Amino acid sequence: MANINIGRVILGGLIAGLIINIGEFVLNAIVLASQWTAVTESIHRPPVGPNQIILFNILGFIEGIAAVWTYAAIRPRFRAGPKTAVYAALLIWLTCYFLMNVFPVVLGIFPVSMLAILLAEGIVEIIVATVAGAWFYREA
Repeated sequence: MANINIGRVILGGLIAGLIINIGEFVLNAIVLASQWTAVTESIHRPPVGPNQIILFNILGFIEGIAAVWTYAAIRPRFRAGPKTAVYAALLIWLTCYFLMNVFPVVLGIFPVSMLAILLAEGIVEIIVATVAGAWFYREA
């Protein structure tokens, strides 16, 4: 079993992160913009500003790297290819998208309808991003 090629994980992860960040921009700044405004007002918080957007973009790249690293880690067991990338993406979706977005709904911070949109877009986004990032991954 070969070692994980960290350089290729980072390369593929940055590609995946770029796709994630584009998807998140479209979803949050365009599709859900008015709902996010209502949510922040309901909890008496200011709207999201440039500092938060920069942090969200950094987190998107970290998530992309984590997705490709997960792909690289499970690849020896499930074989290289898009099917394995989808498995890695589903794990990231469960831990990063599902769990992260369920808690605010349970606390009543945002509605179930918003959760459904976030999760549906998120599963497509992370699968596309992980498959694309995995395409760049090669063992050392």
